[in-house]
Amino acid sequence: MPARKSPARRWRGDGRSDAGAVTGGVARGIAAAVLIVLAGCVAGEIQPASVAASPIAAAPSAVALPLADPPARRLPAADFAFDDGAMIQGGIATGTVPPGTATLRLDDAPVAFAPDGRFLIAFDRDAGPAATLIATRTDGSLVTRSLAIAPRAWRIERLNTLARFAQPSAEFARLRAAELARIAAAREIVTTATGWRQRFQWPAIGRISGQFGAQRVYRGEPGAYHSGVDVALPEGALVLAPADGVVILAADQPFTLEGNLLMIDHGLGLNSAFLHLSRIDVRTGDVVRQGQLIGRVGHTGRATGPHLHWGMKWRDSRIDPLLVAGPMPATAPPPAAAPRR
Repeated sequence: MPARKSPARRWRGDGRSDAGAVTGGVARGIAAAVLIVLAGCVAGEIQPASVAASPIAAAPSAVALPLADPPARRLPAADFAFDDGAMIQGGIATGTVPPGTATLRLDDAPVAFAPDGRFLIAFDRDAGPAATLIATRTDGSLVTRSLAIAPRAWRIERLNTLARFAQPSAEFARLRAAELARIAAAREIVTTATGWRQRFQWPAIGRISGQFGAQRVYRGEPGAYHSGVDVALPEGALVLAPADGVVILAADQPFTLEGNLLMIDHGLGLNSAFLHLSRIDVRTGDVVRQGQLIGRVGHTGRATGPHLHWGMKWRDSRIDPLLVAGPMPATAPPPAAAPRR
């Protein structure tokens, strides 16, 4: 029987023989099978135990380290800017805090300041020779200014033949406690008044009959110093608001010492008190404008004759109205219109 001839290899036009084509087909088949197996791994057709774990997947996950806080931004160097205030016993001073100020202190006491950085401080009649103003800024830095407080020569009258005063009665003591409580409560009221920014004017024009800070010494025992300025005027003379403010106390009946008492807050802890009035023309809570009629001169309470006593305080410091309003003018301005209620 004749031998079977092997089929001849034919060359294709692409340079490969038919045998090569068969071989290529087999290779493609194997590759396809491998892809099917791999696809099965991905689809979960092969149990994970039969597949070697990837070294990348087996590596522990990275731990996010906390980022360090960026360094605090340091504010540029700055200082307080003061106006022409009186660094003197019984005086006030205004100024502007350094940029970035968060809190302000005068010695150990906090000091309020306006959103635009403006502030006011004052010095009691018996203030010491020095004080320290400290601003703490938002970056934690401190700006410190040492203040020299000038002393004043007070008028001291020595009366060696008179006793200081008679012992007050039990009735006076009972009434006085309640009156002092009302005055203290009024001074605790915080308002949004901005009169402290203004140039104060005298509430009444006349002869100054009593000076701030004057004191009598009775047989060697000091009496209380005069806490305001007295202006001698006839009964019924007009009393005008020295600056904008809010009425924090309008007595509905005379106090034992102050008589008909009116108190106005000018903002930032600065307030005025008007004593011995014959009439009060505003009510507690009223907003008043500079120059507005607020009352009339009288001699109610402990007074020997008609006059206006004008006292001023900044927090617990008694201050001299003469240093705030300046010299007494020759004439009074006409009353200003009251704001509409």
